Amino acid sequence: LDCVQLNQYTLKDEIGKGSYGVVKLAYNENDNTYYAMKVLSKKKLIRQAGFPRRPPPRGTRPAPGGCIQPRGPIEQVYQEIAILKKLDHPNVVKLVEVLDDPNEDHLPVCPVCFSYLCRPFRPVMEVPTLKPLSEDQARFYFQDLIKGIEYLHYQKIIHRDIKPSNLLVGEDGHIKIADFGVSNEFKGSDALLSNTVGTPAFMAPESLSETRKIFSGKALDVWAMGVTLYCFVFGQCPFMDERIMCLHSKIKSQALEFPDQPDIAEDLKDLITRMLDKNPESRIVVPEIKLHPWVTRHGAEPLPSEDENCTLVEVTEEEVENSVKHIPSLATVILVKTMIRKRSFGNPFEGSRREERSLSAPGNLLTKKPTRECEPLSEPKEARQRRQPPGPRPAPRGGGGSALVKGGPRVESWVAPAPGSRARMPPLRPDEAMD
Repeated sequence: LDCVQLNQYTLKDEIGKGSYGVVKLAYNENDNTYYAMKVLSKKKLIRQAGFPRRPPPRGTRPAPGGCIQPRGPIEQVYQEIAILKKLDHPNVVKLVEVLDDPNEDHLPVCPVCFSYLCRPFRPVMEVPTLKPLSEDQARFYFQDLIKGIEYLHYQKIIHRDIKPSNLLVGEDGHIKIADFGVSNEFKGSDALLSNTVGTPAFMAPESLSETRKIFSGKALDVWAMGVTLYCFVFGQCPFMDERIMCLHSKIKSQALEFPDQPDIAEDLKDLITRMLDKNPESRIVVPEIKLHPWVTRHGAEPLPSEDENCTLVEVTEEEVENSVKHIPSLATVILVKTMIRKRSFGNPFEGSRREERSLSAPGNLLTKKPTRECEPLSEPKEARQRRQPPGPRPAPRGGGGSALVKGGPRVESWVAPAPGSRARMPPLRPDEAMD
């Protein structure tokens, strides 16, 4: 049996890969519960965040537009951990525990282990699908999504990667929002952003501007909610193309169309149309969505008020410092070396395989046949293979971190890169998340 012991957790099969590491099924001997442990790399975090080998000096400076500028990628992880551990809402994944190896904190250039625990289950649906949700099912899940997004915005968090595969159905049958890998914190009433992250097929048109204009973070989430609702009822995205630049062009300029089948209510078409308004200034906002006739079934199912749905979370510096639980360095080394020896990582930290950085959407099935005027953005696989020398590739040195989640096999990366920074990244398929 391929397993490793780490504290009270027995690690078993690999069940996924994410932007910063791999995911292992983990059994907690203390509560007889299965979780998912994600093994992460601090070196990968720093590289993805666009930082040099040495982290920047301590001290947090507000960034233009109200976004919080992190002290560094690792410090930001601890900040996010502290926030996520305090988030407590029925429609947001609950973070339970974080583990870290303190002996490696001062070596940001070396991969080391740290882990977190949360409780996701199965994604609400895969896209594309020939079996979309009924309007009643879509309304039920969308009401949960509205409440979860309202709660996150109340906590001054922009998710930035809302899509069906990041909406997990819990044991109670309700939606839980997961994967905070590209999220932003903000100050004031809204996040004013200028960088492009997230999943291309769910990106808002204003975020694709070549002039890097400032845009509203809340409006981005509303657009992605609209694409998600469209997926709920039609089983596909409203704008699709397997060439990224063509997809961007369609999102920015192509008119929204509804398939003939299934036939949906005019109220639902109105809501989707207002959420997918290409002008963020006139796009419907969350308080208006809550009152929309389709959402409330014409008043028969009103959503709770903001006061009933939200309680403000405040995180102190002490809580940030105490947001992780230290584990023995030896246990970390044993865990990492055993996983590498058994080839359980699949070389997740190897630069030449960065095109596999996200499992947040199912393959390239989200796309249509490319148009002739658009050239591929990525090198063909055959060409890459011809350039690579024969023989086995060396295993990466160093360790990783880990994350545990209870329940189903899907696990997403939650760690956010530095807001406002732009990491170098390879071309992505429209269904892959950009970190």
